[in-house]
Amino acid sequence: MAPNIEGAGLCGGGTATQNRISLKGSVKIVTEFFNYAVNSILYQRGIYAPEDFKRTKKYGLSMMVTSDEGLTKYLSRVLTQISGWLAEGKLEKLVLVIASVHTNEVLERWAFDIETEQDVVEGKKSVEKPEKEIMSEIQAIIRQITASVTFLPLLSDPCAFDLLVYTKKDTSAPQEWEDSDPRYIINSESVKLRSFTTKVHKVDTMVSYKLLDE
Repeated sequence: MAPNIEGAGLCGGGTATQNRISLKGSVKIVTEFFNYAVNSILYQRGIYAPEDFKRTKKYGLSMMVTSDEGLTKYLSRVLTQISGWLAEGKLEKLVLVIASVHTNEVLERWAFDIETEQDVVEGKKSVEKPEKEIMSEIQAIIRQITASVTFLPLLSDPCAFDLLVYTKKDTSAPQEWEDSDPRYIINSESVKLRSFTTKVHKVDTMVSYKLLDE
C-alpha cells in the first residue's frame, strides 16, 4: 500500500520509572527515526538537490533534513498515518523505493521491518529500556545509512522515490492511499543494516540494490 500523494523528487543509568517505555513514547521514537532515516537516504542518494536540505542535530549527529515545502508536507502526512498504525500495532513494514525517472526501473529498496510487542499495545504489560541505549542503537543505523554511499552503485539517472507501507490485513487506509505492487528489484544484492528496539517496537533495516550489468 502506498500513499497516492505527489512525493517524488529527482534523482546511563536511571530509575525504573525513567527507563520505562510507554506505547506513546515508543511510537514517537520510531516515527522520528523514520523521518530522519528517510531524509538521510534522500540526501545521501541525491534524490533531491543538496540545497533543498538544512543541517540539524539529532541522535548526537549532524543530520540533513529537507527544507522543501512539498516534501515536508508529504512526509508529515505519511508519518502521521504511520504513527497511528504503530500505536495500534498494525504496522509491519515501511519501504522506500528509488526508481529511475526515465524507465521506472527500481534501483534501490530500503526496507524497515517492524515487530510489535502486542501485549504492550493491549496494555497487558510494561517494558523498560534506557532511552540512551535506544538512541545509541539508532545512531548506529544512521551512521550506516550515511556510509552506504561507499558500497551502493552510483545513481546516474534522475530518480524518484515512493514510500510503501505494509500493514495487517484488517487495516483500513485513507481514501487517498492506493494499493501498490512490492516493487522488488530484479538481479539485486542486499545488505542488512543494524536494528534497534524500544522493547515495544523493533525495527530491522535492509537495503537492496540493482547489480550493475557486466
